[in-house]
Amino acid sequence: MTPRPTDLRTDACTLSDGRTLSYATGGDPDGHPVVVHHGTPGSRLFGALLSAPATEAGVRLLVPDRPGYGRSSPPPSEWSREEWAADVTELLDAESIDLAGALGFSGGGPFALAAAADDRVTRVGLISTVVPPAENALATLASVPFALRAMFRLSKAFASVSGPNAVVSQYTDRDVSDAVAEAVAADFHEALDRGARAVERENRSFASATLDPDPSGVPLRAWHGTGDENTPLPPVRSLVQESGGTLETVDADHLGTLLDRRRAALEWVGETR
Repeated sequence: MTPRPTDLRTDACTLSDGRTLSYATGGDPDGHPVVVHHGTPGSRLFGALLSAPATEAGVRLLVPDRPGYGRSSPPPSEWSREEWAADVTELLDAESIDLAGALGFSGGGPFALAAAADDRVTRVGLISTVVPPAENALATLASVPFALRAMFRLSKAFASVSGPNAVVSQYTDRDVSDAVAEAVAADFHEALDRGARAVERENRSFASATLDPDPSGVPLRAWHGTGDENTPLPPVRSLVQESGGTLETVDADHLGTLLDRRRAALEWVGETR
């Protein structure tokens, strides 16, 4: 059974510029650390979907709220995805971690790659990842001032009335357990609790920026659904080929790929080089 968000422990560290970086911990406390990057929108509560598989795989989870999400401070003006690596470095320092893997789901994929700029990152895994420059409805809407924020405010209000399944339906067509639905909904609501500025910022970046294929040279593996309508497969295939990584296609949609391959992804990313 997938654990509820309350099974995670929330911690925080103060970054060198005074910002707060909040993160959840879970899984096997004695396992190999993996920094998990939530989707867009998302939060540290995403770890509820991974804590039980991480325990089984012998992986120690760290799931940070990216800047502006959950309990983490907003970033400085002009902050970019490339600067995320410095935040991850300080997180690893705070937890006295020498080596860690990085795993990214959906909008967290580009940030997992950015984190690999820290030479302590041993492997990078991508599940249902966004590949900038993204050509989708959210990226297009992010170019219109306030439009994306307004849409997510309405979406949050609708989901609050309609319940967890209204959130889950944005990511998968399959029936999921109540525990999974509640975990996905809690992650979604926590992500938007402080508004949607972080969502807007990230989607604007996804629309305009490009993704350097694995500049760190660490081993890369991606899992992506052939039925994923949220993030298309062809850009992922190209990224993996350019980086010399490995792609496993899955007969599933966006969230379905995560649910089907989360244990395998954690096992692979949790191995040391």
